[in-house]
Amino acid sequence: MDISIIFKIAAIGILITVICQVLKKSDRDDIATLVALAGLIIVLSFVVDMVSELFESLKDIFNLYS
Repeated sequence: MDISIIFKIAAIGILITVICQVLKKSDRDDIATLVALAGLIIVLSFVVDMVSELFESLKDIFNLYS
């Protein structure tokens, strides 16, 4: 895990925010909501992967389930 994942999440957040603002200004609130939801799912997939790696490393450190 390094700092690049934080930059990826920030870039996705900025991109989704810009897209949502453009869609809201063009009266496409329903599509803006779907875009925001898709962005949330993408970021959550990154976070779930990181949490999985964290538990794997903790398991290796403490030699659990050997």
